[in-house]
Amino acid sequence: MTEKERDHRITDVGTLKALAHPLRMKLYRGLCVADKATASQLADQVDEAVSLVSYHLRKLAEHGLIEEAEPQRADGRERWWQPASDGISIRDRDFRDAPEKAAAHLAATRLFHEQRADMYRRYLDERATWSAEWNAAAPDSESLLRLTAAELGELREELLALARKYDAKGRSAEADGDTEGREHVALYTYGFPFRI
Repeated sequence: MTEKERDHRITDVGTLKALAHPLRMKLYRGLCVADKATASQLADQVDEAVSLVSYHLRKLAEHGLIEEAEPQRADGRERWWQPASDGISIRDRDFRDAPEKAAAHLAATRLFHEQRADMYRRYLDERATWSAEWNAAAPDSESLLRLTAAELGELREELLALARKYDAKGRSAEADGDTEGREHVALYTYGFPFRI
């Protein structure tokens, strides 16, 4: 087992394609939320056969995206998995030098955005089951800005730093036993140029 890196940067098409499989991305996301899980636990979450989930977990592990975790039970019969890093990053510039790399990056990006949109649609469909406090706190906004590419990059870094600050704050509070009212929260930010 390795010490987790902060951010695993994906720069090769093979790893990108391994992650860009719809089920594998769901499994990876599920592991990030759970921190550690077995194939059986993840199979229940995604409603798939344990054998299929095990196969896809091994594929993610082959590419260094996840790794085996210490057994969580004394008998050690179950195989536990965890993310190999605190997160992943995929940068456009790493996939621009060849058409097949650019196509793989575009396909992966579309899948990630479709899954995120599906998660948000599910929240909207279930919105009535969440408290007024949660619904009032959940941001839903649009800002149309006039920026340079450098300014947008600076904004991206500031937003990432702010998200990491709140993630660390929440994890620290949870580690101290402060779990009352704490839920998993997905925060998506998109910034892109457009012309009218």
